[in-house]
Amino acid sequence: MAEVGRAAVRDPGELLPGGFWEAVAVWLEKPQVANKRLCGVRLEARRRAALPWVSPRGRRPNAGPELEEPGAAGRGPRPPEGGPGRGPEESRHRRQQGEGPGEAAAAPLLVEGPGQPDKAGAGEGDFSAWDLDSLWDDFSRSLAGGSHELLAFLTGARAGSQPEAPSELDVVLRTVIPKTSPLCPLAAPRREVVVQDVLNGTVTFLPLEEDDKGNVKVDTNNVYQIRLSGSKEEWFISILIFCPERWHSDGTVYPKPAWLGEELLARLARWSVGSKKSGFKSTLSLISIIEYSKTYRALKEKHKDMVKVWPEVTDPEKFVYEDVAIAAYLLILWEEERAELGLTAKQSFVDLGCGNGLLVHILSAEGHPGRGIDVRRRKIWDVYGPQTCLEEGAITPSDETLFPDVDWVIGNHSDELTPWIPVIAARSHYSCRFFVLPCCFFDFVGKYARRQSRKTQYREYLDFVTEVGLACGFHVQEDCLRIPSTKRVCLIGKRRTYPPTGEAPMEEQRAREKAERVRNCAALPRDFVDQVVLQVGHLLLDAERPCAASAPGGSLKAWNRGGSLSLADVASELDGETLRRLKRECGGLQTLLKNNHQVFEVRSGRVHLRDWREERLRKQRQPEARRRLFSEAFKTRLCWFFSHHPDGCALPSDCCPFAHGPEELRPAQTPRRKQVL
Repeated sequence: MAEVGRAAVRDPGELLPGGFWEAVAVWLEKPQVANKRLCGVRLEARRRAALPWVSPRGRRPNAGPELEEPGAAGRGPRPPEGGPGRGPEESRHRRQQGEGPGEAAAAPLLVEGPGQPDKAGAGEGDFSAWDLDSLWDDFSRSLAGGSHELLAFLTGARAGSQPEAPSELDVVLRTVIPKTSPLCPLAAPRREVVVQDVLNGTVTFLPLEEDDKGNVKVDTNNVYQIRLSGSKEEWFISILIFCPERWHSDGTVYPKPAWLGEELLARLARWSVGSKKSGFKSTLSLISIIEYSKTYRALKEKHKDMVKVWPEVTDPEKFVYEDVAIAAYLLILWEEERAELGLTAKQSFVDLGCGNGLLVHILSAEGHPGRGIDVRRRKIWDVYGPQTCLEEGAITPSDETLFPDVDWVIGNHSDELTPWIPVIAARSHYSCRFFVLPCCFFDFVGKYARRQSRKTQYREYLDFVTEVGLACGFHVQEDCLRIPSTKRVCLIGKRRTYPPTGEAPMEEQRAREKAERVRNCAALPRDFVDQVVLQVGHLLLDAERPCAASAPGGSLKAWNRGGSLSLADVASELDGETLRRLKRECGGLQTLLKNNHQVFEVRSGRVHLRDWREERLRKQRQPEARRRLFSEAFKTRLCWFFSHHPDGCALPSDCCPFAHGPEELRPAQTPRRKQVL
């Protein structure tokens, strides 16, 4: 036995020992967070058992095994009442609320047994050789029969002494799934038995090996243990290897001992005192990880040349491999759906706001009939060929924008269309499903306005889109994709909450909610909006009249930037009828001012006139892709300041993005999406 690393852990928040078990749960259920060469794990079975020990008569007491279903895999070890392990119970409850590991464990498994072909969806009853109950009983008998060194390693601090009663252990069978690469194309999943001893503060990892006859036993060469020791005054986390001279590092599932003692140990120490509840599901919790890994690898190899010919200004590697990962996820999701429903025909789809169209191209190449629609044609579309159906056109949610001929409606970073995806799917036909990957935050009429400060904006927006799906009559599921993006949570609506006979009343309800929803100043008469904008603009100009305002470059120009007023001060200057009309709109006065982005800035509850000299400098620092989109809207609208500001526009005509008079107006290069029905 050798200790490969030990770390002292400061615990000012008194999170230990509970924080230790949260950290262990991450390494048990999501080791890919630390070891980037892993794809993930599957928790296959769980049971509680007694600590192996030798009674005076040489017989091992009956452990009273209790085998649990994989769906219970999110449960951690149950500590003895009153013992030092009471912390993990509370920390495990917090982690279950955020991560839901039981859902991941209930997904289909891949079994590779002797003479058995690779397959997904096998239940645990299909491979008795891997049965955890018999595995643990055989292992316990071998320990009691003579493997005293391994028994001492397993029992840790109690080595050499006999407990008055058997200690209850939590025993987990898991499959560790490595990533494959050109350098290691044949990396195979490895199974382990993980033994958690709460009373002793140890977690021992026992690799399994299988002989030619299909017999399974523990491979003692690569046994290692994570151990917590100490007390409230001083805590230590250490990693030990049972047989260091025989340790075999394969570079993926079993790294070098130095990595365990440095990288992994440092992460465990940090997680133990800094772990927080996650508000998201585990990655790839709704599909088979192994099948996803195979499909992703095949698609990545098939479409790798797309990176070399990418004509867009966007990063080719990020966009290509992100769409490859999304396509792999959908293909496995749809494959499992066909198996569940007994279907043979591949699902059809429409991708709304398809952008570069690569997702449509990949799904079509895999035999799924479908098309993509976007408001602007991309250069890359010409590369795909005629078999990929991509259409240029504005998407206006309406009674005409429905798709009765498709199975799935997709919204992949669909911006303003994101909340409309469940609505369009629900109204297309009863069996239509949806997949949406939210990115930018939009509601039905514009930028999404936050409603709660206790959640992150991302979490709040995901909940908003989920509420839309529920209101449309979907059971909405959530999953985390494995993509190079901070916005990687997808929402899926596969089933309805009502039977087909309830479609007519649900459609009436959706139509009623749709009529009530369009109340964000977007439908107000143009002359009314212009009047309010002009009145507020004059209020700001009268609030302060500096003699001169310096431009950001250092030059002086006598241009009145006006002052700033609180929203309450602005509202107090408007007449009662105007205020009553605005109060009937969602967001009221603030929404109207934010909608008129050219004229106003609203910051921290105060209203300012926008100085486009500063905006011009900000635009110059933006990425080329954003600047190109900005240039496409150049001179397509009249400049408010040129027409209404007493000093005119702060920018000369050739620098202002808006037209100084009707003669400078030019037609928009791309049609603008209508925001309301």
